[in-house]
Amino acid sequence: MQHQRFVLLALLAAAAPLAAQQGFLTQWEQRATHTQAQQPAWPPPLVTTYVGLIQVARVDFLRQTASNQVQAWYLDGSKGLNLVPFAKTEVDINLPPYVEHSAPSTPNGAGDMSFVWKYRPFSGNAQHGSYDVSAFLLATLPTGSYKNGGLDATVSPNLGLGKGFGPFDVQSTLGASLPVADTATLGRTIAWNTAGQLHLARHFWPEIEFNSTWFKGGPNDGKNQTFATPGLLVAHGLRTSATASRLAICVGAGEQIATSGFHTYNHGIAITTRLLF
Repeated sequence: MQHQRFVLLALLAAAAPLAAQQGFLTQWEQRATHTQAQQPAWPPPLVTTYVGLIQVARVDFLRQTASNQVQAWYLDGSKGLNLVPFAKTEVDINLPPYVEHSAPSTPNGAGDMSFVWKYRPFSGNAQHGSYDVSAFLLATLPTGSYKNGGLDATVSPNLGLGKGFGPFDVQSTLGASLPVADTATLGRTIAWNTAGQLHLARHFWPEIEFNSTWFKGGPNDGKNQTFATPGLLVAHGLRTSATASRLAICVGAGEQIATSGFHTYNHGIAITTRLLF
């Protein structure tokens, strides 16, 4: 009898942490579901930062080609894991990309790691205005090897706005990249990215993005560059209600085309793979 009581107590002790873990995960999922049900069901654009909140594991592949045909592959594309840990809040952990150059004189290596904190104070789903307003802060750490990353850490405050018009939506972000040191050498940049998406045939989202950067100080002082990026996203299972499944997949590709006289590379191919949960 004493032995049976001991076994029962051991089983209860082993089950308690598991029940607590399941309770934590259930609360997290319910909180994320409630938060995302208050915003439109748009897929994240290829380049422009998503203005809503999302939980996703994302891996991108970017190939940039300079005017002299020298190429650089960014494997992972500075993406990673996006989480919704609190109401109206998202935290991103972006892994450093691996940069591979076609020029033998340029060493390959890892890029910089980055983190994002995003807060979405205002939003409405498709039945309540179809819009998003968010603010986010991007921070990068100089983890890159050789010259594949920055010399210093940077902080980048941004504002994001999105509005839907039936099957069409526009998402736009405006922000600045501010080095924490060596500002006179590195300079500052202002980035304005805008994406227009059209929802077709249930799973297809053709889009066009415009990505502009203005340089203040540093080696490109006074210059600006703009890329136009036509692309296509294929999404299955995007959340359209609080009762829909949390799992979804999204893949896509597009090409960046330089439209300004000055550009740090001529064109680029962007490929994205995402698992939403």
